[in-house]
Amino acid sequence: MVYPERFSNLPAHAWPRLRALLDAHEGGGPTIHMTIGEPKHAFPAWVMDVIAENASGFNSYPPNDGTPELRAAIAGFVQRRYGVPLDPDRNVMALNGTREGLYNAVMALCPETKNGQRPAILMPNPFYQVYMIAALSVGADPIMVPATLENGHLPDFSSVPEDVLNRTTAVYICSPANPQGAVASRAYWQDLIALAEQYDFKIFADECYSEIYRDTPPVGALQVAHEQGADLNRVVIFHSLSKRSNLPGLRSGFVASGVENIREIQQLRNFAGTPLPQPLQAAAAAVWNDEAHVVENRALYVEKYELADRILGNVPGYASPEAGFFLWLPVESDEAAAVKLWRETGVRVLPGGYLAQDWDGGNPGQGYIRAAMVAPKAETERGIELIRDCLYPQ
Repeated sequence: MVYPERFSNLPAHAWPRLRALLDAHEGGGPTIHMTIGEPKHAFPAWVMDVIAENASGFNSYPPNDGTPELRAAIAGFVQRRYGVPLDPDRNVMALNGTREGLYNAVMALCPETKNGQRPAILMPNPFYQVYMIAALSVGADPIMVPATLENGHLPDFSSVPEDVLNRTTAVYICSPANPQGAVASRAYWQDLIALAEQYDFKIFADECYSEIYRDTPPVGALQVAHEQGADLNRVVIFHSLSKRSNLPGLRSGFVASGVENIREIQQLRNFAGTPLPQPLQAAAAAVWNDEAHVVENRALYVEKYELADRILGNVPGYASPEAGFFLWLPVESDEAAAVKLWRETGVRVLPGGYLAQDWDGGNPGQGYIRAAMVAPKAETERGIELIRDCLYPQ
């Protein structure tokens, strides 16, 4: 049988690689999972009531673009959070999980060629794996741009050679960043929007961690575009209830952008979309309309930031995360550190190199491990203490 070649050279995915690395060894204590970023805080209890009250909706096909109530709730969130007025009918579309939107945006918005050449799609390195797969799916070259300590863990897209920028159709950027927790400043967004206008590409802003931060809300890409009077079609933002509201299983996110972009994305959804069931859309609308639970959730993560700072503050090279819920910890060898930690303590973390690609002579993730601070406070505290005592003995 013949299969397509476009995915034939993909590296092994992070989770099978991690199991192959660690499961050959016995853990050195009760297992503490700090690998996957799956929130464990409680979601609002009333979510179940909303689903039950709207259960009759399971008897109907759900609307592709999101119910009017859900789209209005999303537009309301964007207005409150970023000060950007959006038309719920023309600037917003509901997603069945943000990963769907991040993938399909390339399908809907990126041309097959640019300036007579094979297109390029830029992305940070380390990166969320769907960025690369989306690029390959449309026959574009995925171009990894290092996000390292030297550039504040945010990629410097202006350093990309001009011949590549001339064929670039889109840039993926995650802020707050997974895995490093770095936050793009207003100036960073301004510079990136100017670069996008100069070379005529779109910015796909993955902002799924936007509501987990210490005290200052991260600036958003659409917010800056609106402030500058830029064409909103230049920027496409993606948000999710997974991290904001501890609802990864609800599979509810959204995409927002200019009218023309959303029209094209909606057209693809008409033929190939998988909308969220109506009772879940009703729950999502209620959750987007509520901020009280978000404030409570954020306070729990701030407590964990403070735990990490207290326990790891004397570790050379430790950087307290600005936002998100990951620790990006420097080590000599990412795989060796992960194995040592598992064998001696029972703590499971992710080697940083599994989130990055070898590029231009190196893998920028290999000098780090990623530890997710998603478990309850006591378990997180114990895990961080074991990491310190095992990998950074004083």
